[in-house]
Amino acid sequence: MAKLVFGMNQSLDGYVDHMKLGPPMPEAFRHFLEHVRGLTGCIFGRSLYEIMRYWDEDLPDWDTDDHEFAAAWRSKPKWVVSRSLQSVGPNATLIAEDFKGAIRKLKAEMDGEIDVGGPILAQSLTEAGLIDEYRLYLRPVVLGSGTPFFAGPRPPLHLVASDLIVEDLIRLTYVPA
Repeated sequence: MAKLVFGMNQSLDGYVDHMKLGPPMPEAFRHFLEHVRGLTGCIFGRSLYEIMRYWDEDLPDWDTDDHEFAAAWRSKPKWVVSRSLQSVGPNATLIAEDFKGAIRKLKAEMDGEIDVGGPILAQSLTEAGLIDEYRLYLRPVVLGSGTPFFAGPRPPLHLVASDLIVEDLIRLTYVPA
């Protein structure tokens, strides 16, 4: 059975905003590269999937790490939960109906770790009891507004680990209490 993990970079005040937080430091980028390499796959909501599609194309100004991340990203199966998208990119499957049932089936049939991307999707999966672990990557920034990591009521959680990933990036790992 696969483990569903919701993890994202967030500000100290609890917001996830890729544009305002900016890219991770090079050392942190390597951490996320290794993380993606170890995944079974990824489940995304529409918004975050559209941001991550950046990695579907090679760009001339990319360095070696960028190319490695893109290769790892492209190699992983992706499932995209959306009622508005008509199609998705390479190695991706669109889930437009009964997404909770489809994800329950994925979880039951697969092994390893599947990332969940997007706070609104994660909230729906939390309410359905499908998220096995939460990883909060805290960055030393206060945004004051934006999309919160937890899009709805905060589930009761139990801290199981805290790790310094690189200077100024801490990962807190929680499981449902």
